[in-house]
Amino acid sequence: MSLEELSLQYKGLFLPRETHSEDSLQFVHEFKFEDDDVLSVTYPKSGTTWMQEVVPLILNDGDLTPIQTIPNWDRSPWLEETRLSIVVDKLKSPRALTSHFLYELMPASFHQSKAKVIYVMRNPKDIAVSFYYFHHSASFLEDPGTFEEFLDKFLEGKLVFGKWTDHIKSWKNAKLRDRIIYITYEEMKEDLPAVVRSLSSFLGKNLSDEVIHKIAHHCSFDVMKNNPMSNFSLVPKIYIDHEKSPFLRKGVTGDWKNHFTSEQLRRFCSTIKKEMEGESFTLPWSLD
Repeated sequence: MSLEELSLQYKGLFLPRETHSEDSLQFVHEFKFEDDDVLSVTYPKSGTTWMQEVVPLILNDGDLTPIQTIPNWDRSPWLEETRLSIVVDKLKSPRALTSHFLYELMPASFHQSKAKVIYVMRNPKDIAVSFYYFHHSASFLEDPGTFEEFLDKFLEGKLVFGKWTDHIKSWKNAKLRDRIIYITYEEMKEDLPAVVRSLSSFLGKNLSDEVIHKIAHHCSFDVMKNNPMSNFSLVPKIYIDHEKSPFLRKGVTGDWKNHFTSEQLRRFCSTIKKEMEGESFTLPWSLD
């Protein structure tokens, strides 16, 4: 089926019908943020599942109970999905929440609160590759076609949650001052304990080195890949077919080099550069 058939539209964005509804979007609109809420925001395939592992562990002082007993979509539920209204009353304060939404789609209560935001960025070339494979395994997303065809859709924003450049510009230009911290997927791969330490400080947690390294270990790719509460193996095959492509596929940086042709790379980088012209911030990755 096509993107239009598999999705509903909300303020210009396509959202998967399997996980979103008119009711869930109304619930978001009326959602009441608390001052101690922690919202992890990503464009899809930028480290979302990683944050759903890291943040609850930090908030629980390294207690492994949440990641060993609660599926990630319930321990840090998506703000915009149908599941939130079911589990929100079970969330303990401070609540860990997740979103793929743009800054402009945050409900009024978000702006009135002191809720903190962790915005995770990833090299868009690696995002495109990861998203391409996810489209193969997820039945609620349209067939990606060839990689060449998928790159066109990615650059044009003809995917669920829209254009990557719109997303990153939205949150990098958000006027949140000390309420937001920006980290990259690449930083997490290079030195996860350092990122955990930085996030702990941002969230007002004074964790020992022992706890920080414990969190980093349990949030490593290999450990998460073997954790049924984190690897999406609990999701029925009719929704995500891990045989077509595992949800936690590689967890690496630079895999784009195995997929892009020189012409695809030229066109991709040229388009992204043009989209980012005039912005006051620079991207932390080379676009050459």
